[in-house]
Amino acid sequence: MARKIEIYPTKLELVQAVAEKITAVIKESTRARGRCSIALAGGSTPRDVYALLATESYQKRIDWKNVYLFWDDERTVPPDHSDSNYRMVQEALLRHIPIPEENVFRMRGEMEPETAAAEYAGLLKKFFAGKWPRFDLILLGVGEDGHTASLFPGTSALLETKKEVTAVFVPKFNAWRITLTLPVLNAARNVMFIVSGRSKSEITQRVVNVGQPDKELPATLIYPQKGFLYWILDSESAALLNIEKA
Repeated sequence: MARKIEIYPTKLELVQAVAEKITAVIKESTRARGRCSIALAGGSTPRDVYALLATESYQKRIDWKNVYLFWDDERTVPPDHSDSNYRMVQEALLRHIPIPEENVFRMRGEMEPETAAAEYAGLLKKFFAGKWPRFDLILLGVGEDGHTASLFPGTSALLETKKEVTAVFVPKFNAWRITLTLPVLNAARNVMFIVSGRSKSEITQRVVNVGQPDKELPATLIYPQKGFLYWILDSESAALLNIEKA
């Protein structure tokens, strides 16, 4: 695994940098394999990235018919619910770009969680032709408790090693989630954490500086051994790190 940490002075510059990196991955993956598969994160900072990718300047540079979009995780709500990760991406990105409908694979949060997880696992098996999923790019955030995707401290999802997707009950929200599992996240060619804001500075320091994987900080369990791991930060989220800015 190669890890790279980049720090940008402002959130806007971070968002611009991430959009450029996504564009580059799409071009490289399409050139190498004829398509690009991306698993999307929820959250306000990724939303800003998606909104930038939806602008005319990026639409001219991205061939969306060769891009296939998936989700890291989903809440157990209908797709038009305000908490839906799919709805957020649809509003910020999908409705503005010429991506074929068949290239968009949402997790069906309105279904029974175990059923939805099994369905999504089957979808991944079909897309990746029966091989273990290897996404070209997975975008992630990190919560103030160290969770990423819907892999929360102390939950059963952290122990899953055979399934591609699992349903998990999250006690702190008293709710179920559907999430990609650690083996899928760690199989990606590129994994990109996108983190901004002063409220994330303490957890960023803890996760980035950890000496070894710690199940109490699930984000530290992300280490794609055959891929690249990026931490893309703004100056506020990186305030407690002693690393030079990008």
